[in-house]
Amino acid sequence: MDRYFKKLSSVDSSSVEPSLLQPQESSNENKNKVDLENLPSDPGERPDIMSYPPNLIEQVRRAYLLKGPCQPRNHDFRPTVDGNRKRKFVSHWFDEFKDWLEYSVTKEAAFCLYCYLFSRLHGNGQDAFVSGGFTVWRKKERLRDHVGNHKSAHNRCRLACEDLMNQAQHIEVSFAKQSTQSKLDYRLRLNATIISLRYLIMQGLPFRGHDESEESLNQGNFLEFLKVISSCNEEIASVVLKNAPENLNLTSPDIQRDIINAFDVETTKAIVHDMGNEFFSILVDECRDVSVKEQMGVVVRYVDKYGCVIERFLGVVHVSDTAATSLEKALDYLLSTYDLSISSLRGQGYDGASNMRGEFNGLKSLILKRNSSAYYVHCFAHQLQLTIVAVAKKHKIVGSFYNSISRLCNTVGGSCKRRDILREKQRENIIKEIASDEISTGRGLNQEMSLKRPGDTRWSSHYGTLVSLIHLYSSIVDVLEYVGEDGHDDSIRAEADDVLEIINSFEFVFVLHLMKQILGITHELSQVLQKKDQDIVNAMNLVKVAKSRLQIMREKDWDILLADVSRFCSKYDLDVLDMEDEFVARKKGRRRAEKMKNLHYYRVELFCSVIDLQAQELNQRFNEVNTDLVLCMSCFDPRDSFSAFDLEKLLRLARYYPSEFSEVALSELENQLENFIFDVRIDEKFSQISGISGLAQKMVSTRKHEVFPMVYLLVKLSLILPVATASVERAFSAMKIIKTSLRNSM
Repeated sequence: MDRYFKKLSSVDSSSVEPSLLQPQESSNENKNKVDLENLPSDPGERPDIMSYPPNLIEQVRRAYLLKGPCQPRNHDFRPTVDGNRKRKFVSHWFDEFKDWLEYSVTKEAAFCLYCYLFSRLHGNGQDAFVSGGFTVWRKKERLRDHVGNHKSAHNRCRLACEDLMNQAQHIEVSFAKQSTQSKLDYRLRLNATIISLRYLIMQGLPFRGHDESEESLNQGNFLEFLKVISSCNEEIASVVLKNAPENLNLTSPDIQRDIINAFDVETTKAIVHDMGNEFFSILVDECRDVSVKEQMGVVVRYVDKYGCVIERFLGVVHVSDTAATSLEKALDYLLSTYDLSISSLRGQGYDGASNMRGEFNGLKSLILKRNSSAYYVHCFAHQLQLTIVAVAKKHKIVGSFYNSISRLCNTVGGSCKRRDILREKQRENIIKEIASDEISTGRGLNQEMSLKRPGDTRWSSHYGTLVSLIHLYSSIVDVLEYVGEDGHDDSIRAEADDVLEIINSFEFVFVLHLMKQILGITHELSQVLQKKDQDIVNAMNLVKVAKSRLQIMREKDWDILLADVSRFCSKYDLDVLDMEDEFVARKKGRRRAEKMKNLHYYRVELFCSVIDLQAQELNQRFNEVNTDLVLCMSCFDPRDSFSAFDLEKLLRLARYYPSEFSEVALSELENQLENFIFDVRIDEKFSQISGISGLAQKMVSTRKHEVFPMVYLLVKLSLILPVATASVERAFSAMKIIKTSLRNSM
């Protein structure tokens, strides 16, 4: 568990300059250094003990005690005249006072080692055995007098020396031992808390419970998970919960928020460090949470050091309102928090709301006024959904078809009993089909399905509804028949009979299969557009592919579609119309219907009309295809040995970024582009790559980004341009999982 603590508390030294990590020695630090191996041995040559640096005095004292007193026994002690006799130091005095008595050869005097070391703290620093030295050799008793009784200054200094050398009994050592154990316990307790919080965050679970008292049977996810951890490890159990100090439990909500904030800071710091000083774009969207507060989510898109396109969630900011100026202030606050600047912005992607993409007062326009290179792209996935909604609203028959589906969902899913009947009928039908070998069995096959109502704001929901309806058609008919016969209310029975008549009609089945086939094409496009590493040029190509498939469907797939519809009708005993018969409208209006054959109605009025409308909406919504910026970026497409390469267009693309490419830089870029295209066309490593993102990664892996730095910069600017805001949408989906109504009611 120690690794979790290290991850939380460590600082990435790679982001700091090496020079800052090395201690810079100064002249003052040199003065504070003491060579403990070469301290003066002669007591007469020693400086005052208090003249040493305060932080080194204890080390100096210990060094002298380890060496022992200076006792030159073989020295020829110099005699001094005392009255009529010559007297001198006697060497056997060293044996009598061997633990403290010293002799200075330079001063020819005796000193006390204990008092030299501690007299300033425990005795008289002016004593002869400390200051100038003892030389009255005829008075040997002075040596014993210096020692004195147990309260003397000498003995106090001796005890201080013994305590210094006996660290095991020193009070500071005792405190240090206790402090070390407390630190180990705290670290273990903190690790257990961190593990619990990490698990709950990863699972999107609320931390607290309604009742966290000791008498509660369920104290909430955090405390209960901490109990589980402690029950599996006795070492952890000994320091957490009841065994933790009352003022250091590390379980309070404030502590939880502090640790979560540390997660946030360290994670975001890692993201910003990975971005470095690179250019980036932003994906922004706003959403109302369960507490009815407007939240703005921000995702950054950049190219990392490996040439990969990365989209990272940066944060959620509460905004008082959704006006463009409020969103701009909140965005500035979030970016400045992590030392990111609007000047490094090279792209912005939003949905189609007016406060976002407004030409005059939208967030897009406010940012473009400050940074003209922050080009705006309307979310591709959002535009694709708008084309589907537009077809449903603009085409009368398709609009009526989706209204019928909404009525169907309300009728079938209006009660739990009807849902249970639908599931039971589905199970019975699957068993029959397995018994007749109509469907195969295996892991993951024949799963339970449900009928969901399509939503204008839920991507791919229309397609999912149609797929479910086709698979559940027989079960749905059974439910409608049951409701029509045994419904508890006349209006419910009438509605069920009416919906049943509609879905059993040939026209409904035809539109069902037609829209499923059309939306199947756009569904694949929607799924691809939501990938994080998608680049805008590849997205444009995918839109072109979708348009081409629609055109091929219009020209060649009529017979295939009609055959599928006929087989479906035959399977479920529905009437199959003869295309040569005269068309009869299901509902006759006041206006006299124009006479036409079924073939004309279903092929022209429905099949071709709906496909043309879908293609028209794609052309209108994805107008970025025709912009010069995207057309220039498409010249980096590596397909067919860079067949789309156009030097003039790429130079024109560079002029869209005047801050990065001056006139001088443009001439250098031109040379690099010419050398680059010649190099990659003859290099087999570049023959199998697809998309601009693959080109960037291959340039990094082959180190060509160092050979052609300006070309690589232009490639990165092309990749930074956003495609879809799916990453922000996913963040809001996660927020709904974490910030639930239960948590909001606490």
